[in-house]
Amino acid sequence: MGLFSSKTGTTDQHSTATVIATGCSITGTVQLACDIQIDGEVEGKIISEKSIVISHSGKVKGEVYANNVIINGTLEGTVHADSIEILEKGQINGSIYTDKLSIDKGGLFLGNTNPRKNDQVTSISSNEKEMLIKPENKSSHEKEMLIKPESKKNINK
Repeated sequence: MGLFSSKTGTTDQHSTATVIATGCSITGTVQLACDIQIDGEVEGKIISEKSIVISHSGKVKGEVYANNVIINGTLEGTVHADSIEILEKGQINGSIYTDKLSIDKGGLFLGNTNPRKNDQVTSISSNEKEMLIKPENKSSHEKEMLIKPESKKNINK
């Protein structure tokens, strides 16, 4: 994959990708708008608006969110993607959320498959909202927990 334009030696917007090189290790959240190729190790959360490629030497442990995920290395955790492709040397151990799954001969998947969740937000009914808001719907113990410590002294006087 070419990362540089042949004309100027600068990064071309159409071929731009982030590479986590072999020997590089990242812990935390990686969020990007371009493709990412992982040859090293990432532990945490990876969010890409495009594709995530985990090469043969790549290892990921955590949560992955992308349009496309291609795995030829190792991934342990949860994957949310429009399409997931496990190549010949790829391994996933965990849960995947996708509507398009491809596993090449030799690829390994241990875990659960689920349809992609397009709507991650859970709605609360108006009746449930009232129960959460109104203190009179709480037990005495729950009411005490709602009161700030400094205002609790004034109530007991």
